[in-house]
Parts: sequence; C-alpha cells; structure tokens
Amino acid sequence: MTHMDFAHPYFGAFFLLFFGAGVFYGIAALARIVSRRMARLDTEKLKLTIYECGPEVTKQPNKISAHFYLFALLFILFDVEIIFMFPWAVDFKVLGMFGLVEMILFVLVLAIGFVYAWKKGALEWHSIR
Repeated sequence: MTHMDFAHPYFGAFFLLFFGAGVFYGIAALARIVSRRMARLDTEKLKLTIYECGPEVTKQPNKISAHFYLFALLFILFDVEIIFMFPWAVDFKVLGMFGLVEMILFVLVLAIGFVYAWKKGALEWHSIR
C-alpha cells in the first residue's frame, strides 16, 4: 500500500482517537507548565503545619473483615453468570443444541469455581471479635 486511503470507513475514528489523545497530552503538559510557573514557591512555617478541625484524631483498629471483599467478589461472579444467561435464554431456539452445550459448559465452569470457594471456606462467615 503506497498511498493513504482516506476513504476507509474507520479513518475518521482513528483520526479522532489520535487527535484526541494528542490534544489531551498537549493540554496536560501545558497545564503542568503553567501551574509550575504560577505557583508560589515560598514556604512558610504556617503553610507547612498540619491543619485539622474538630476533636483529636485517635487511631482505631480496622473492624471491617476481609470476608466482605470475598463475598463481594463471589456475588459479582454469580451475578455476571445470570447476566450472561439472559441473552442465551432469549435466543435459545435459534442457538439450538450448540447453545445448550455451550451454556452447560459455562455453568459447569462456574460450578467448579463455586465448589472450590466452598471447599476453601470462603462462604463461611467468621466473627470479627
């Protein structure tokens, strides 16, 4: 290919992608330069001191269990499974036997993940205290 094909259907999309990225980086660089020139560089003791409003902050131990995170991941896993089942259920007759086998394999892989999480004790709730 020795010439540019401006009539290609995706030329405009690629042009906007590269042009937008160039404008973004140009504006970011310009903002960095302008902010460094306009920033006051003098440091005062009052400016560098810690400012807090309200009562004295006390350090408290983290009371949130990591099981919340694990439960959230498992919820998302099985929620996504249901989301992928809706289009399959709508086009079940069109997909035929191939669609049925693919969905059985999909559910089987997720069931293996569920059994693994169950055996590892991820679904058992442990007390915080």
